[in-house]
Amino acid sequence: MKTLRSTLLALAFALACGTAAAATLRVANQGEALSMDPHSLNESLQLSFTGNIYEPLVGRDKQLQLTPLLATRWTQTSPNVWRFELRRNVKFHDGSPFTADDVVFSLQRASAEGSDLRTFTAPIRAVRKVDPHTVELETDQPFSILPSVLSNVYIMSQRWCEQHRAERPVDRRKGVENAASFRANGTGPFRLKERQPGTRTVLARNGAYWGKVDSNVDEVVFTPIANDGTRVAALLSGEIDVMEPVPLQDIDRIKANPQLKVLQGPEMRTVFLVMDQMRDELLSSNVKGKNPFKDKRVRQAVYQAIDIDTIKTQVMRNAATPTGLLVAPAVHGFAPDLNKRLPYDPDASRRLLSEAGYPSGFEVGMNCPNDRFLNDGEICQAVAANLARVGIKAQLQTESKATYFPKVLKRNGSLFMFGWTPATYDAHNPLSSLMATPNDKGQGQFNLGGYSNPKLDALVQKVQSETDDARRNQLIREAFKLHQDDIGHVPLHQQSLAWAAKKNIELVQLPDNFMFYKWVVVK
Repeated sequence: MKTLRSTLLALAFALACGTAAAATLRVANQGEALSMDPHSLNESLQLSFTGNIYEPLVGRDKQLQLTPLLATRWTQTSPNVWRFELRRNVKFHDGSPFTADDVVFSLQRASAEGSDLRTFTAPIRAVRKVDPHTVELETDQPFSILPSVLSNVYIMSQRWCEQHRAERPVDRRKGVENAASFRANGTGPFRLKERQPGTRTVLARNGAYWGKVDSNVDEVVFTPIANDGTRVAALLSGEIDVMEPVPLQDIDRIKANPQLKVLQGPEMRTVFLVMDQMRDELLSSNVKGKNPFKDKRVRQAVYQAIDIDTIKTQVMRNAATPTGLLVAPAVHGFAPDLNKRLPYDPDASRRLLSEAGYPSGFEVGMNCPNDRFLNDGEICQAVAANLARVGIKAQLQTESKATYFPKVLKRNGSLFMFGWTPATYDAHNPLSSLMATPNDKGQGQFNLGGYSNPKLDALVQKVQSETDDARRNQLIREAFKLHQDDIGHVPLHQQSLAWAAKKNIELVQLPDNFMFYKWVVVK
């Protein structure tokens, strides 16, 4: 009977994908999905991977347009209230039914202390169950993009979390773990089959999935391989089927292989530098009794010391677009007239440092990941060398994101690298998450340097409630200009996506760098 069921399941997969037979997909990435808890880390690899297991109310299609997932319909019943009608006959992987109770529980969990998704739930004042298949969300003020904001807030089973004592999210900042770190129970097209952190994670097709799946993949084996050479060798030898990212120096080599292909495209993530502007004294510096980064002249000196064009051509091999803003052109609200960098000018940097009282420069600790962004360690080495030429001696430490993120998310850094893809594809997201003054409700949750400007905060609130698109874009532009004039952060560039795969594999590459296995076909 078991053999018969397996055969029928394989036939079903084949029918769903033309004539392609069910297949195993072997994926390698330079980084690891650090937890199976979908509320534990607001990071694209993490959300991309767990997004195959869990689902939000509202998702994105292959063109990044909003599409119904666990909610079939949403309407704004009053300026501050959204009503979501939930999909019926959906079951979690353990067979329990999905209801409004799970939505209320999940949104409250995502809003709780320790959640890394509070930046998405911050505008929500209350979540109410109307009936078993309807919920209402009330916001503090009119919020026209709420459905977009919820696209990365995944729904968990209340009963499962309570049974496994996982009612609260895993707090990566404190190293807290619970059952949700290693187990999972979603509604998505794949279920967690095996979890060996740092080694491999295996997903199996959810045969009871409620929706259509454009894939013949019945198993996914995900392997983190941090070393670029090892990852490429695994692809060339046939040990893996898909890898991401492709080391820039190996793109032409892989393209020349008749069995392989490279998928390249623009990415919406902006990579930038964060400076601690909160503390009265930096955690790691030879300057005592004051914080150099509180002085705009010092922040500008850092900015103008960076030779971004050389980083683009030499470090990034032209697979990056320098930027003057923390958003990419594809983000709604992008202001092209502001997308201009301050010129690279070491002499100006030295002059600014001298005016600020640091004629000989100063020492400062610098932290960067070496397995999160494309050539992240190399970029930071180049930045540190640039800073040294103007007298800022950056003591660079590069490390795996497994230890890097818990550190910087606790704001335990003086100068460090970060990257951001607006999950809503709207400028309100970086304004609220990265630039607004941090508070206890989730605003400024990823403003890790503590930049603060009350005028910008007021503009962010206006952007959130404004419904006229032209007026809203003008408010966004004003906020960007304030942040830019303050040198709140140092923008670097948007990187290009580079995936590699066997030629018999069809993939959908999205500019947010999410990889959904429900759209993968192995021919």
